[in-house]
Amino acid sequence: MKRPPLTRWLGIVLRAVHTASVILLGAALLNGDPSGMAVAAVLATGGALFALDLWVFPGHLFELSALSVLVKLVLVALMAVDSAWQLPLFWIVVLWSGVFSHAPATLRHLRYTREGWVRK
Repeated sequence: MKRPPLTRWLGIVLRAVHTASVILLGAALLNGDPSGMAVAAVLATGGALFALDLWVFPGHLFELSALSVLVKLVLVALMAVDSAWQLPLFWIVVLWSGVFSHAPATLRHLRYTREGWVRK
């Protein structure tokens, strides 16, 4: 499938802004001054990246990588609910992101079908 025009650059810009928002959130948490705006920025940019991926590749929703993104978004949302869990959840999300993004493609792109999880 051919990408719609400019979606690649939109993804690059969104990814850069998302990275900056994660850094902002981490800095706020480490300085003991957690900001609801930082959590909102991570959720908004992460959600926008996920939506862009689904728009360009709708089948992505059924891959293990999509489940991973959804879990991360839920964990970030939980940061807004309970401030006692913000720092541990932040590190869980950061470490999980690093591990899962560098996991073999055969794992990241497992696809859920009627027969269960299958290799793409």
